[in-house]
Amino acid sequence: MSSRLSSDLEKDEEEEEEEEEGESVNPTEVKMSQIVMPCHSNHRQELSVGQLLKWIDSTACLSGAWVLLHSFNTSMEVGIQVSCEDLFSDRHWRVCHAYATFVTQRTNTGKKVILKPIVPQTQKEQVEYSVAAERRRVRMVHDDIIKDLLSHGNTVIKCDCKLVDCSNAVAAERTKVESVELVLPPHANHQVNTFGGQIMAWMVNVATIAASRLCQAHPTLRTIDMFTFRGPSQIGDRLLLRAIVNNAFKNSMEVGVRAEAYQEEGPNRHINSAFMTFEVLDDHGKPCLLPRIRPEPLEGERRFQEAIARKKIRLDRKYIISRTQGEAPLSVPWDPTNQVYLSYNNVSALKMLAAQNNWRLSSEKDKVHLYTLEQKSMLSFRVESEVDVPAHRAFSLLAEISNRPSWDTHYRKCELIHQVDDDDFLYRVVTPSVSHGALGSPTSSSQGEGILQDFILLASKRKPCGSGDPYVIALRSVSLPTHPPTEGYNRGEVLCAGFTILETKNNMSLIRYYNQASPEVLPYISTDIAGLSSSFYHTFCSCSQYLTRNRQNVTSEEQTGQYQATNTDSPTCETQVDALSVALHSTQL
Repeated sequence: MSSRLSSDLEKDEEEEEEEEEGESVNPTEVKMSQIVMPCHSNHRQELSVGQLLKWIDSTACLSGAWVLLHSFNTSMEVGIQVSCEDLFSDRHWRVCHAYATFVTQRTNTGKKVILKPIVPQTQKEQVEYSVAAERRRVRMVHDDIIKDLLSHGNTVIKCDCKLVDCSNAVAAERTKVESVELVLPPHANHQVNTFGGQIMAWMVNVATIAASRLCQAHPTLRTIDMFTFRGPSQIGDRLLLRAIVNNAFKNSMEVGVRAEAYQEEGPNRHINSAFMTFEVLDDHGKPCLLPRIRPEPLEGERRFQEAIARKKIRLDRKYIISRTQGEAPLSVPWDPTNQVYLSYNNVSALKMLAAQNNWRLSSEKDKVHLYTLEQKSMLSFRVESEVDVPAHRAFSLLAEISNRPSWDTHYRKCELIHQVDDDDFLYRVVTPSVSHGALGSPTSSSQGEGILQDFILLASKRKPCGSGDPYVIALRSVSLPTHPPTEGYNRGEVLCAGFTILETKNNMSLIRYYNQASPEVLPYISTDIAGLSSSFYHTFCSCSQYLTRNRQNVTSEEQTGQYQATNTDSPTCETQVDALSVALHSTQL
């Protein structure tokens, strides 16, 4: 083998130039390089996933291949990017990415160890820090989403396992695998606990055997849904590893793996679980058809249905993230089961757009600035100005989307359809036709004179994650079966839009509005970008006046909910981090 595996994040030329100019280096960033030897490879002469997980765990435990993205009270998130280099051709490519969550161990007295807050040093780190909080929201409700899918009579999920064709189906019992491993000193870390990477490698091994028993071929691991470490194991423990194929789909199968630790005396301790998706590739690298699985009664049927739920979640997540400007429609169907991923994508997309560093000033009037950003076929714009209103108050006022028609002429009507939770809302927005739009807009509409436009929007509001992080109000289009396109309205699409609100000096706020201009939105701003009008200025002045008029109308609820910065003066101590408490999320291989 002639490849070198690196856990360092690849950087483009602009990033390298910035570092040369003296950009600070995050002290938690770690780079590890390994030579891929024949003993590390699988049947396809590729790096085995088990070995990859060992190296990922070692790097993450040293506090980051990207950066230590976020520290919560007693846990931290570490991002890992794995790339590969051919030593002879100098070709580089990315292998996978993962996020690991470490938690602190209690002290000898049983007291929790509180982590020192992370202070992002660069704009890129600030974005990753902020988005890490969104990923944590997703992790916290993952199990609840599966339970919700199974308990609400979803016809796709609650399929009748007895309908599986028994004549060609493989009994799930045939795929069962059990293996026992003895934890020896080479398998342990400095705390005498088993390396998390070693446990994951053993789990991948038994899962691969289970998958091969179904397909009677060499399976290829494609995704790992989640490793969940429930507790540590030590030198001298026996690890009992169990694997079984939970379900087989057309071209893929899910294998469930469970790890238990025990000693000569005492009960077994459940220490880890994971779900892995395998494929079988033909000579051309295409997935092969797989035989169906016949689940065991009761528990087997439960695992069978949960595997369908997890697949639906993966497909929803992939579908949401993959939507691009060139596709029609841009909106994604909303339902309670994919809400958490839509919300995550909504907020993270706006934060990523705001973090772009090549915005160009297009127009300026009385300290109201219009910027544009061109990326391939996508045009985005940003309007910003400082207002004499506290950030938390501006956030509260702008988050009331239903009030926007009172100050924004582009919003003729805004009705609340559904409040999902305290932070996410669904609205129907009606806007004037292009011919009746803002001053200087085009005087004709491709949809006909006087036809109104409407949008179904998901609004997600977030308070800052820490000092220097802005308030966020993110908007994106979704589709609802209860609100289909209607006659007399042209259904518009919003890919990414919203406000960021940053506290500045003297209790003032820097308000920024962003929009990735879809075809339905672009006509309203095109003349401003061309310098033929200044409707953006009038709209922002109206917004500023609305905020100023309502500056003092602060409710007691708002005062108690006002964001409080994390107390950086809390006691700190040398923190011992348990390497076995790492959980890999969405590891794409």
